[in-house]
Amino acid sequence: MSKVVVGIIGAGRIGKLHAKNILLSEHYQLKAISDVDTNHLKDIDYLKAVPIITENVDDILNDPEIDAVFICSSTDTHIDFITKAARNHKHVFCEKPISFDIEKTKETLQVIKQTGVKFQVGFNRRFDTHFKKAHDVVRNGDIGTPHVIKITSRDPEAPPEEYIKRSGGLFIDMAIHDFDMIRYLSGQDVKNITVKASSLVNDCFSRNDDVDTAIITLTFADDSLGVIDNSRQAVYGYDQRIEVFGNNGMVQVENQKPTNVKVSTNASVTEDKPMYFFLERYNEGYIAEIHDFAQSILEDKPVVAKFEDGLQAELLAKAAKISWKENRTVELSEFQ
Repeated sequence: MSKVVVGIIGAGRIGKLHAKNILLSEHYQLKAISDVDTNHLKDIDYLKAVPIITENVDDILNDPEIDAVFICSSTDTHIDFITKAARNHKHVFCEKPISFDIEKTKETLQVIKQTGVKFQVGFNRRFDTHFKKAHDVVRNGDIGTPHVIKITSRDPEAPPEEYIKRSGGLFIDMAIHDFDMIRYLSGQDVKNITVKASSLVNDCFSRNDDVDTAIITLTFADDSLGVIDNSRQAVYGYDQRIEVFGNNGMVQVENQKPTNVKVSTNASVTEDKPMYFFLERYNEGYIAEIHDFAQSILEDKPVVAKFEDGLQAELLAKAAKISWKENRTVELSEFQ
């Protein structure tokens, strides 16, 4: 196999982004895209190179020439598509979260193990140059033993209410990236989690049994600590920072900006605000993650963001919601 032949299921914002990056990659051949409605794809120039655009997902799942599928459809469809793809011997790349149902996710893990296909979950932040460097610094022991890991993750503006209604809530939709990142940085599983959260940005969150602001504290297996703070609205831009503090030092990643120019005068000191949108901030990560997926297939290498990582992030999201709802610390052992 010199190239991975791919089908994409779901052609919304992320599906179209992956399609564009796949078409630019020397490691892939994009054969087909499926969506429930393909009318919005007809006038997109770069998609004219795709041989099959269909509203019948079975055109992808049953095609023997397709080696791998990218599942970018709504979360409630993921389990069905993952199962069918794996049983048809297709490798699977699936956007987060794997599902909204922990038990179904666990059952699907067994399907992946039985079929032996490669599975990668779309935790693109693991592939960000800056975050990966911080991870490597920690793994190399440069800062000693980590004691505290802090993650700040704030969106520039709240999503529309229609999105909020079907998102699954802040913990599974937004903070799930941070749950994965904090495990990635620590190299450990989480023992327990405590959440304080509020609806401060917009009443539409509380109307939909959701929150827009949260402080999440975690205890890892070695009793080191983690803190995540989330907000659905940071008016100055997309706020994405991490810090790992250890007994021999500290590693930090600051916000990425359009330029690093700082202007200092007697009136003020000014510099660019953070990048405003996640597609800009993590553009390199999106490209790197599909490259890594291709390499895992072509060279039979392990994937970096495994199914088990997706499951652990889901468990943390579920525990976080319980902690918020019941106003208590939740032990992850409760889900074993």
